[in-house]
Amino acid sequence: MAMQTDVKSVHTEATATIVAFRTRIKGYHVISGGTAGDVIFRDGSVSGPILLQFNIGTGTQPIVMLIPGEGILAQSGVHVTLPATAKVTTFYG
Repeated sequence: MAMQTDVKSVHTEATATIVAFRTRIKGYHVISGGTAGDVIFRDGSVSGPILLQFNIGTGTQPIVMLIPGEGILAQSGVHVTLPATAKVTTFYG
């Protein structure tokens, strides 16, 4: 079975557009930094459709998730909203 595309990663410690082109979210690694709240991945921008949303607590244990199948398609890129002190590494391709 052929690989769809190379997998790359991007890290951010603030709300930002992390990929500015069509891609698929393959997985993520999140640490709260002590602030609970929602991590929200959106298609393209802060006002784009929500692709993935989950809550993190105040603990310091990382949350790691591989997205099954081909991943989540982001037609216009990936924007992530983070709680105040959270950090995320996102795997895409």
